[in-house]
Amino acid sequence: MLPIDGSVVLGVTVSVALVASLVAALVLVLLARRSADTALLASAGAFVVTPLLVLASVEVAVAPVVGVVLALLGAATAVVGGDPLVRRILAAASPDDVREGAGGGILVEPQPRAAASAGPARVEAVEVLRGGTTIGYLERLGVVLAIIAGYPAAIAVIVAVKSVGRFSELATSAARERFIIGTLASLVWACTVGGLVALAMR
Repeated sequence: MLPIDGSVVLGVTVSVALVASLVAALVLVLLARRSADTALLASAGAFVVTPLLVLASVEVAVAPVVGVVLALLGAATAVVGGDPLVRRILAAASPDDVREGAGGGILVEPQPRAAASAGPARVEAVEVLRGGTTIGYLERLGVVLAIIAGYPAAIAVIVAVKSVGRFSELATSAARERFIIGTLASLVWACTVGGLVALAMR
């Protein structure tokens, strides 16, 4: 009978635990999309952060095939999980008078203009930051893939493109707040998941 190498056993154990953690996190964030239960998101975060901290202190080699599985699970968890997380953070941070529009943006009062005629004119709210959900999915996908591929500098390009594309819609304080908070929450989640996968594949 051949002796069992302790490093191999440790690698297999850690690999199984990592896959299980990301599967659990993915299931929890999918459930959180349908429920307003913050505990689900907190549990999903724990399933990502805990192994991240372990891998940061212990160097373990995982098999290449496990690395591919982790990369796929990590990308899915980063992209899908950011949606309920960002929505929850925006709901907590936004004032009560911020209303969402039909296109996924927010309704804001346009900037007042000098009226040619006397008398108050009725001003209707306009929707800004439309398509934020789709942009968030693409943003997190780009960020997590950049980290896994070992090219984190691409994150700066992603944020720059998003900022330039949204610049004309950031005239009001409500739009600026929502843009900054949503972007940062999305980036933190995607970077955390991407960091976990990158550390496992080092």
